[in-house]
Amino acid sequence: MRRCSTADLRQLEIINLCDGTRLGYATDFEFDCEDARILALVIHGTCGFFGFGREEDLVIPWHKIECIGEDTILVKLSQQELSCYACDRKKHRKFHFS
Repeated sequence: MRRCSTADLRQLEIINLCDGTRLGYATDFEFDCEDARILALVIHGTCGFFGFGREEDLVIPWHKIECIGEDTILVKLSQQELSCYACDRKKHRKFHFS
């Protein structure tokens, strides 16, 4: 069994196998607190011109990861899935604290 930390995962570039696109680096993670599992990798959207405007975050479900290598994380996402997984996380939070 190979182990790695979230810090290790943040160092790996994420590549889409469908078209070879470099998607970026994981900047955040979504966890299932009850089962202690990682649910998704999050790539924060880049800032626009002079820091104004910001692209949407890309939330990649864990089951879309094909391989975690020494240098990269390979994912398989169609263009339609890329559009579906892009979101403004501030508006679409999936968890609530009580």
